[in-house]
Amino acid sequence: MRRIGLGLLTLACALAVPSAYAHHSFSLDYHEDRSIKIEGTVEEFLYRNPHAILKVKVADPQRIAVTYAAEWAGAGRLERVGVTPETLKPGDVVQITGAPGRVEADYRIHLKQIVRPADGWTWGNNRGRR
Repeated sequence: MRRIGLGLLTLACALAVPSAYAHHSFSLDYHEDRSIKIEGTVEEFLYRNPHAILKVKVADPQRIAVTYAAEWAGAGRLERVGVTPETLKPGDVVQITGAPGRVEADYRIHLKQIVRPADGWTWGNNRGRR
């Protein structure tokens, strides 16, 4: 009986490790102590878990178009605050504030706040989430 208990404990630990690894700290990939703001056009909204990804085309300082991948909360969390797969569509102009990626050339941002100026919709930083 003791062997079965030990085997079950080992199995439980083995199953827990991948999910713990998958839920990494954002500070590994982003400068959480910094903030940048980008404005651009939505190319794609990947509404999924563990994190939704919003792809936004932005003109860099040299006026060259680049695509940022804005990492957001997971679909379940977004749904609880009213964000659905239809909330953002290709062509929407958005302003995003967040933590820049550690590798600048990757054009990544950890999304903290988003605004769609066309209708005033906003999410983040406890500021008028609708």
